[in-house]
Amino acid sequence: MYVLSFLNNRRMIISMLLSGLIALLVGFQSDDRNNIMTKEQLGEHLFSDPILSGDHTLSCASCHKPQYGFADTVAFSVGVRDKVGRRNTPTVTNLSGRPMLFWDGRAGSLEEQALVPIANPDEMDLPIEKAIERLKNSNLYKKAFLQIFKEEPTQKNLSKALAVFQRTLETVNSPYDRYIDGDDNAISAEAKRGRMLFIGKANCNTCHSGEDFTADRFKSIGLYNGKELNDKGRYEITGDSSQLGLFKVPGLRNIAITAPYMHNGMFKTLKEVVEYYNNPDAFVQDGKNRDLALDKPLQLSEQEVDDLVAFLETLTDDRFKK
Repeated sequence: MYVLSFLNNRRMIISMLLSGLIALLVGFQSDDRNNIMTKEQLGEHLFSDPILSGDHTLSCASCHKPQYGFADTVAFSVGVRDKVGRRNTPTVTNLSGRPMLFWDGRAGSLEEQALVPIANPDEMDLPIEKAIERLKNSNLYKKAFLQIFKEEPTQKNLSKALAVFQRTLETVNSPYDRYIDGDDNAISAEAKRGRMLFIGKANCNTCHSGEDFTADRFKSIGLYNGKELNDKGRYEITGDSSQLGLFKVPGLRNIAITAPYMHNGMFKTLKEVVEYYNNPDAFVQDGKNRDLALDKPLQLSEQEVDDLVAFLETLTDDRFKK
């Protein structure tokens, strides 16, 4: 993403311009940057402002790209000073009802989650106390916090502003939603067949259920073997050996535009994902703690794989269509 470390000034300028432009094009950016009136607008500006990274080169939107469903386009995002992360950047859309966040579930609220990437030395690398100091020294933000929260910036109201903005990123206007609401022509015949496979033969609905297509549980699908696949997942939080290789089941809304997939970004396309579930042993033979539901191949035909992909593509909200 970034080529030479000595181009920090150029990187900062480019990052600021791109973050603002991207958000504007997608429709989340306010028209007047100097007129922050609500908590949502404040959080929106903070989300796109490199002021919250240690070297002023990254914003939240640098890795949670609005035009890609607020996810990234690489397996592992690049943080400050070209540090590469260890897990794929998940989307921040449709998270308002989620009881646990991050791949390992280490955060219990959006407020808690919002501050973690800022302080993480491999991501934005800015201690929260320094972030607060910067905001207090900014005429724009000091004025906005005083107006909205009736106090200067604090850790609590910073996390609140970011979380309030993220709660506006709910998406329920997709072809699938129109189909469920009674428009039989909203999705193709292939997608209709794929939906029946999703809730039937392929058994996807067991884990990807509800309005956002997640049961908010942790599962191992066989992508941990203690060797080249060595991310321990939920175990790092609980220390429970039965949770080695377990990761949070993600929601599937806007999934077609948030590639690559899985916690390690190992699959580049939705078809690869479906083919993995169809026969995990063809990809990883020694996965540990793999869910018993994946013990046997699904026996999906090539057409059925394509039909499932067609259904998943109907979950993209209209605001993200290019």
